[in-house]
Amino acid sequence: MGLLDRLSGLLGLRKKEVHVLCLGLDNSGKTTIINKLKPSNAQSQDIVPTIGFSIEKFKSSSLSFTVFDMSGQGRYRNLWEHYYKEGQAIIFVIDSSDRLRMVVAKEELDTLLNHPDIKHRRIPILFFANKMDLRDAVTSVKVSQLLCLENIKDKPWHICASDAIKGEGLQEGVDWLQGYIVY
Repeated sequence: MGLLDRLSGLLGLRKKEVHVLCLGLDNSGKTTIINKLKPSNAQSQDIVPTIGFSIEKFKSSSLSFTVFDMSGQGRYRNLWEHYYKEGQAIIFVIDSSDRLRMVVAKEELDTLLNHPDIKHRRIPILFFANKMDLRDAVTSVKVSQLLCLENIKDKPWHICASDAIKGEGLQEGVDWLQGYIVY
């Protein structure tokens, strides 16, 4: 670490780094959302399903995010819990047009919220009701009702309607998250 790095850290000029878990069922748009949050020159042109997990970084006005983009495929969801202790926030992505799997998303969310490494922590959760551009998409209010988000009383949470491909709703979510991350 150089002298300038040390000085900027001491003066509070260096951005705080936070670890965020990006969770949700497969094909919900997690990787597309994270990709869209990166600077345009660092974005991937081709998005492929995540196998296991990947680590991505992006910056906001005051924080440097390290995001653990976790696969949502059924056989990989048991890996999520190995990263709960390190997470300082959670981004949970829901495919708003996939009504059939909304019940599975709720089950995974309930499992997450009841895990010992999450249950007693006041960790902020940002929900993206994604794919709002699709004809069959339900509103973010309806997603909130289907997932029973009103029952989450011990953690700050927020839901944003989003279209990851166009980037709509993403900045609103990140802005909210910045205000609730404890580091």
